[in-house]
Amino acid sequence: MATATSASASASASPGAFGAKTPAPARGLSTHPVLTPSPAFARPSPRTPACSRSRASLHLGGLGSTSSSSAAAAGNGTGLHVPPTVAPLAVPKMAGSMKTHKNVLLFYCEEMRDLAQQVVARNDDIELRSISWRTFPDGYPNLFISNAHNIRGQHVAFLASFSSPSVIFEQLSVIYNLPKLFISSFTLILPFFPTGTSERMEDEGDVATAFTLARFLSNIPISRGGPSSLVIFDIHALQERFYFGDSVLPCFESGIPLLKSKLQELPDSHNITIAFPDDGAWKRFYKQLQHFPMVICNKVREGEQRIVRIKEGDPRGRHVVIVDDLVQSGSTLIECQKVLAAHGAAKVSAYVTHGIFPNSSWEKFQHDNGEGPEHGLSHFWLTDSCPLTVKAVKGRRPFEILSLAGPIASALQI
Repeated sequence: MATATSASASASASPGAFGAKTPAPARGLSTHPVLTPSPAFARPSPRTPACSRSRASLHLGGLGSTSSSSAAAAGNGTGLHVPPTVAPLAVPKMAGSMKTHKNVLLFYCEEMRDLAQQVVARNDDIELRSISWRTFPDGYPNLFISNAHNIRGQHVAFLASFSSPSVIFEQLSVIYNLPKLFISSFTLILPFFPTGTSERMEDEGDVATAFTLARFLSNIPISRGGPSSLVIFDIHALQERFYFGDSVLPCFESGIPLLKSKLQELPDSHNITIAFPDDGAWKRFYKQLQHFPMVICNKVREGEQRIVRIKEGDPRGRHVVIVDDLVQSGSTLIECQKVLAAHGAAKVSAYVTHGIFPNSSWEKFQHDNGEGPEHGLSHFWLTDSCPLTVKAVKGRRPFEILSLAGPIASALQI
């Protein structure tokens, strides 16, 4: 028992020994710790064990608290253990509090070369990569991805243009191959989803080509990081969003923010009214433009003709901007322009995200030359989603290109 007595005496001699435990007793003795209370205080209540107090004191003191607590007890002369001041703990930042930047390797088809270069110019984290687009003697594609071994573990994107059926197969061949090169992630940017713009499923036997293309894109192989992402701007029919399967992650963007920025720059920005050529355009865009006064037009049939009329709103004295997702022949936009001019619009302009203009139908649109909306449009804004149209109308009034480079660069950082 001499050992236990000496240990107890040693514990009592220590200035910070309040509530200290004695060493473990020999075999056969009680295993409960023996507490040695400070003589300055009565024995603690059984409901509040001294051991819990001592543990709390030790916990607050943290590492290195033994010497500081001893000094405090020695300084007050009472034997009372005074915990040292605890420095506030550093709170780690949440993982999403700091924006991370992805280094992205951007491949592109030849039609999208200019837009791809603009995307890279907008963001230093995006690097341009090229593909050799060659053909065999029989006309089938002979493709080569340069430095394929060096893209392993990288975030990779491809900027596509399905401007005609003849260029889709060669691009799908590349799109299906890139995710298999052990890359971290794959993103396909297809600014204009071309099929389905004129489809009407009215008779048995009608083929939904938009659904067919969506199935092609839904079966892009997964990369090491998971399913591929697909970025599309202003898809034509809202139900086409649901054509895509669960093996791809569609991201639907819009070109309307580009239009809103442009309208703010106009000298008559305070006098803008938005016009929709039909109910479909209104359903698609009104939520993004709801702070503007609106005019809604519709088409009515008179005999063999379909005539555009104003359904709601008043264009009188306003600079009216006709908004739609795409234009093909342009006949509806021109009829809408004439109706708005007849109802007193001061100016008429137009915006479409996708300027398709088959058979050079863009030639129908004239600039008003400041003579009034009955003579033409003040502005016709398009994005560069259809690169062949961009080349055709470049430098021709009333056309002006609003580039998707900025929105694409932002989408690649999601």
